[in-house]
Amino acid sequence: MPTTPANEIPIEEPRVDVPKVRRCLRCEVTFHSQWAGERICPRCKSSNTWRNGSPLGSGASGAGN
Repeated sequence: MPTTPANEIPIEEPRVDVPKVRRCLRCEVTFHSQWAGERICPRCKSSNTWRNGSPLGSGASGAGN
């Protein structure tokens, strides 16, 4: 964090998005996300169910659907 005079609020440096292996919130498969907010894998995002905005079934994660 950069230093500031005592009477000023310190300014945080902007965070840089780092690609990371994450678990898909829909099917739970691991995938390489490109930024912190990417939590749905490309396979799930390309499905008709995802594109149409259909809700998941009664299963907790939708795994196997």
